Amino acid sequence: MPMLVVFLASLLMVAASTPQDAGGGDDDGGYGVRRSSAATEALLGAGRDAWERALEVSWGPEIYATSFRALWGEEGLFVRFDAVDPSPWHTLRERDDHLWNEEVVEIFIDPDGDGRNYAEVEINPHNVVCDLLIFEGSPNLRSDIDWDHDGLQSSVQPLHGADGETVGWTAVALLPWSGFATLPDIGGVPLPPRAGDVWGFNIFRIKRPSGPAEPELDAVYAAWSPTSGPSFHEPAVFRALEFIE
Repeated sequence: MPMLVVFLASLLMVAASTPQDAGGGDDDGGYGVRRSSAATEALLGAGRDAWERALEVSWGPEIYATSFRALWGEEGLFVRFDAVDPSPWHTLRERDDHLWNEEVVEIFIDPDGDGRNYAEVEINPHNVVCDLLIFEGSPNLRSDIDWDHDGLQSSVQPLHGADGETVGWTAVALLPWSGFATLPDIGGVPLPPRAGDVWGFNIFRIKRPSGPAEPELDAVYAAWSPTSGPSFHEPAVFRALEFIE
């Protein structure tokens, strides 16, 4: 039987920051994800041309700013995080390690928008993935770390600045529609989605500038759609992920 895990590290104070729309948000604060025919290899490789169509949103303190882009196609949903970071670190190296205790980018995706049975995917600077099913958000958080997003692929590479210098890290993931099909109560959601369909989602970044010796010191918990309490798992503040052409 799958193990139900309550993630203590999700009960975190979110750093106060105002989301910055870099062209990807709509008037209601959602995100329009455009269709793409780019090759999977080019998207996972964070190729400039492959990602040219994607809209972008950014948030968090400037020194640790994070931007997000997404595209969709017949194979699945592609998500990309560009994390500005002068000194990223990690110690965890295995699938489903507790990445939330270190440095990570995260996405929560709720296809039917009911705030229950949604997917969480985390990626750290070493391209380690933790994916899990969230049955219920805060304050009665219940989750299953044994759930895996079927067919998930990911990559991490350096993020380069205007002069070619390394300024952080980029994480990209392919989330196939077949993985979303294994979520409970997904039967009424078309997979692949159709243009105009709307899912719920939120995106996050955890930065721990004091390193592994003191990971909680000055830690930054940044949510694109800020939560009202100490947990990222607040479906009430999820925003619209609208599939567009």
